[in-house]
Amino acid sequence: MSETLTKTATRPRTDCRGVPVSYPNADAIDALERAITMSLSFRGDPVAEIESTLVDHPDFIMGWLFKSAWMTQYMETRIYGEMVAALGEAEKRISQANDREKGHIAAMQAWIKGDFHGAVQKWEAVLFQYPMDLFALELVHLTMVLLGDVVGQRDVVARVSNNWDESIPGYEFVLGFYAFGLEENRDFSMAEDHARRALSIRPDNPYAIHAVAHVMEMRGRQAGGIRFMNERADVWGTTNFANHLWWHTSLYHLDMEQYDQAFDIFDNHLDSRRKGGNKYEELDAAALLWRLNLSGQPSGDRWAHLADKWEPAAQDTLYAFNDVHAMMTFVSDGRTDAQNALLSANERYVQSASDANAAMSREIGLPFCLGVQDFKNEHYAACVDRLFPVRYMTHRLGGSFAQRDIIAWTLLEAALRAKRFDLALGLANERTALKPTSAQNWRAVARAFKGLGDTGNADRANARAQSLIAA
Repeated sequence: MSETLTKTATRPRTDCRGVPVSYPNADAIDALERAITMSLSFRGDPVAEIESTLVDHPDFIMGWLFKSAWMTQYMETRIYGEMVAALGEAEKRISQANDREKGHIAAMQAWIKGDFHGAVQKWEAVLFQYPMDLFALELVHLTMVLLGDVVGQRDVVARVSNNWDESIPGYEFVLGFYAFGLEENRDFSMAEDHARRALSIRPDNPYAIHAVAHVMEMRGRQAGGIRFMNERADVWGTTNFANHLWWHTSLYHLDMEQYDQAFDIFDNHLDSRRKGGNKYEELDAAALLWRLNLSGQPSGDRWAHLADKWEPAAQDTLYAFNDVHAMMTFVSDGRTDAQNALLSANERYVQSASDANAAMSREIGLPFCLGVQDFKNEHYAACVDRLFPVRYMTHRLGGSFAQRDIIAWTLLEAALRAKRFDLALGLANERTALKPTSAQNWRAVARAFKGLGDTGNADRANARAQSLIAA
C-alpha cells in the first residue's frame, strides 16, 4: 500500500453522502465529488478532473466507473473506445469492488452491449440499495431522457426523494431532476415549484433553469420565458449547457414570429462554425434552423457549415435522435450522398441489430429521416403519410416534448403544403388547444381555414395571432 494511501486509510470509506466507496483515499474521493458536481452543474471538464486523479490513484475503481459512465451521455462513437477502456480498468479491479461498484460495473457492461434499458435497470438496482448515490440517480434520470422514458425520468427521483433534504450535499440537483420529470409528465405547477426551490439553494443550477424554461415553453409563457432566461443569461451562459438553453430561448421568439431574434441566437450562440464538434450543440443548431425553415424563413449558407460537422457521423447508427438531426442538415444542404449513406447504414442496422437503439431507429428514426427527405423534396403528401401513423409514438425517439415537437410541426407544415387542409386544421387545433398563446399556431389555423375556403375563420385566426404579437 502506498504511503499516501496509508496516511488516509483511517477515513471511513464513504462519500460526503455516506455512500460506500471501496478506495480509502480522501483526496481521490474528494476529486470524484468535484467531478460529479461538475457534471451536475455543467461546468468544467468532469472527465479531465477524474483523469488527473486516476494518474495518482490508478486503483480508484469508482473513478474509472465515473469516467466510463459519464461518457454514456455523450452518445457519440468518437468516445466509445475510451468508455470501454475505462470500464476495463474497473473490471480489472473487480475483486476490490464493493456491491455498489459492482452494480455500476454491471450497468456499464449492459450499456456497452447496447442494452441501454438493461443498464438503466442495473443503475436502478444500485439506487434501491443506495438511495443517496447521486451519480447513479443522475445516470438513470438523464438516460431515461435520452430513451424517452417519460414516466421513468420522474419516478426514479420520486423513489428516493424522501431520503433527501437540504442538509445533504447535492439536494438541489435532486430537486432539479424531479422538476424536469414532473414537467415532462405535464405537472407544470409542481415542476416549477421544485425547480425554483432548487434555484433558491443554487441559483446557478442550469438544469433547474432548464426545467423552468420547459414549463414556460409548454405553457406558452413566451414573454415571461424570455425575461426569465435573459435575466439569468450571465449565470447559465457560461456553462456547458448554454447552447441548449439558448435554443430554449429561441423557441419563445419562434412562437411570437420574432425571427430576427431567433436568427440572432443562432448566429451568436449556435452557429456550428463557432463550435468544436459536440453533438448536443449540433443537435440544437439543426433543430432551430429546421424550425426556421418550416416557418418560411430562408437560412442562407448556415446549413452548409452544420452539415460539414454531421457528415463524418452519417453512418454511426449509435443514436436515432442524432441521425434525424443529421438528416435535416443533409437534405437542407442538398447532400445526396450523405443522405443515402445515412439511410443505407440505418436500413442494414435495423435488419440485423437487436439493441435498444435499433428499436428506436426502426420505429421512429427511419420514418422521420425519410419524412424530412420527402419534405425537402416537396413530396409533402408522402411526408404526411409517413409521419401521421407514428405521431403518438415519438417519445420512443428520446429527448423532451419540446424537442420532439419538431416531428409534429413538420407533419403539420407538410399537411398544409400538401393541401390536406382538413387534416391540417385538426393538427393546428391540437396545437392551439395546448398552447393558445402561440401566434405561430394561430397562423397555421388561419392557413388551414383559408385552404378550406373559410375566409371568415381564417381572418379571425390571423387577428388572434396579430393580437398576441402586439401584446
